[in-house]
Amino acid sequence: MAAKQRDYYEVLGVSRDAAGPDIKRAYRKLAMQYHPDVCKDADAADKIKDINTAYEVLSDEAKRSRYDRFGAEGVNQPEGYGGFSGGGDSPFGDIFETIFGQGMGGRTSRDGSIRGDDLRYDIEITLEEAALGAEKAIKFNRMESCDACGGNGAKPGTDAALCPQCQGQGQVTFIQETLIGRMTGRQTCPRCRGVGRVISSPCVACNGGGRRRKERERSVKIPAGVDTGMKMPLRGEGDAGERGGQAGDLYIVFRVKDHELFERRDNDLIVEMQVSFAVAALGGTIQVPIINGVEDLRIPEGTQSGHTFTLRGKGVPDVNGRGKGDEHVILNVAVPKKLTPEQKELLRQFSESLGENVPEHENKSIFKRFFGSN
Repeated sequence: MAAKQRDYYEVLGVSRDAAGPDIKRAYRKLAMQYHPDVCKDADAADKIKDINTAYEVLSDEAKRSRYDRFGAEGVNQPEGYGGFSGGGDSPFGDIFETIFGQGMGGRTSRDGSIRGDDLRYDIEITLEEAALGAEKAIKFNRMESCDACGGNGAKPGTDAALCPQCQGQGQVTFIQETLIGRMTGRQTCPRCRGVGRVISSPCVACNGGGRRRKERERSVKIPAGVDTGMKMPLRGEGDAGERGGQAGDLYIVFRVKDHELFERRDNDLIVEMQVSFAVAALGGTIQVPIINGVEDLRIPEGTQSGHTFTLRGKGVPDVNGRGKGDEHVILNVAVPKKLTPEQKELLRQFSESLGENVPEHENKSIFKRFFGSN
């Protein structure tokens, strides 16, 4: 029975409150007992698959927590934008690397296929594009299946021959002395690298590799709310796999340009605005910029310089769809640098009405000031 249909604690033979070391010990014991190179039971391969799946979940605290709450279906559910899940520290490779002289991981599968490499593309966007979403055309290079040979690596009109070392099996048997005695194992054939066939006349276009590097152009939809450093995966857009392997992914990495007006803090926007002394003192309505236009802002009379107004929901959308940020408008009262004589006189009168003593700055000659003349 498949692991997803069985209780993972039952598979490993541990209780639901078992500690990490107990789970690890149970896994090591079962992995040694049922590994296909040791156990000759017909269902050994299925059992080891169940054991691996159960250990991968129960050895990882986050996955174990989701399994306890939601069952096997909830284990690999995403927990946020651009997140990556990681497995536990599996001792499987360590055990069999010691016994059989090779690790159990790697990108090469049992049929010799190899998954393509992941690629990265850095894209620079404006704050408006980050906040509102956009669509951009990008160009990048990747490995694609060779058109000339159809990806098999053989010269057109020829075919690959049966591998003489493994006789088409893709694997070879070896014997190794270990601490627990003589062990018989199987490994990928070094001659054909697990394919089972060898190419005597390689394709000239791809040199027998089955892949060629080409320029690719495509359109990318940028979701509203992205920020600098965020990564967006495009599945299957990386390098093509080898020998029928799965294609890698392309990761779009964003960098948002600095804006001439706005400062971004998480999903909030900050902007500074200047108003005249008269507007700050008497009140009024001004227009302030928002990310997609302008907004009227009412200034109460007597507003002080440095006061902050908040426009709710006028910031950047959350990339995961959890609402929008706010815009914070910091008001600065502008002091005029040049005034006419009439404006100065009016300000003096205003200052005197407040009981303030403002010195006169008339252009009296030095002689008039010296002799005290009017």
